[in-house]
Amino acid sequence: MSAQAAKSALVVGGSRGIGAAIVRRLVSDGLHVTFTYAGSAEAATAVASQTGALAVLSDASQRESLRRLIDATPPLDILVVNAGALVMGHPHDLDPVAVDHMIDLNVRAPYHAAVDSARKMPDGGRIIVIGSVNGDRMPFAGGAAYALTKSALQGMVRGLARDFGERDITVNVIQPGPIDTDMNPADGPMAELMHSFMAIKRHGKPEEIASLVAYLTGEEAGFITGALLTIDGGFGA
Repeated sequence: MSAQAAKSALVVGGSRGIGAAIVRRLVSDGLHVTFTYAGSAEAATAVASQTGALAVLSDASQRESLRRLIDATPPLDILVVNAGALVMGHPHDLDPVAVDHMIDLNVRAPYHAAVDSARKMPDGGRIIVIGSVNGDRMPFAGGAAYALTKSALQGMVRGLARDFGERDITVNVIQPGPIDTDMNPADGPMAELMHSFMAIKRHGKPEEIASLVAYLTGEEAGFITGALLTIDGGFGA
């Protein structure tokens, strides 16, 4: 039996793309996985049916909804926060309500989820947040608000790593570059531009991100904390 088999994981945002790949990988590694979804019920049902993971309707941008979910979840060994929003465009043209929602989902949700989960985690737990290489580099116009949210995660994981370090709970952010998902398809209108910045000129695969998540959940990664782990094909090199 895998050393991970008795462990439990919560994936916030696990119905599509990177999140679904993470759910599948953690289940295949023997973990008991619960994942949330907000607007993709059909996709969530499919992932749950295929993997045996438990799908729970919960809007991560709503603080009380997220708190109730974590309170109702059995003690967690692993938290992965993948839910996020992307709002791009000239700052003068963006809807402020949409920007505020993105901040709620991309920044406030990971912080509160990490804090609430750590309260019930055993020593040696794992907290992993999916950020973006745009926290380091925003090479084109229109991404200021999005980059702001991803840079915020860098400070968050560094601080929480120190706060939770005495209990050997690790806190890290994974920073993908362009990944082939519904949000950023490999054949999308910006693919050629993004590939022009990259050393490896292709979109990454959701499974490649899931593999890094899986490594961070394991015993061999127990000394990695407060880290910004970039996996971007050289986008930010």
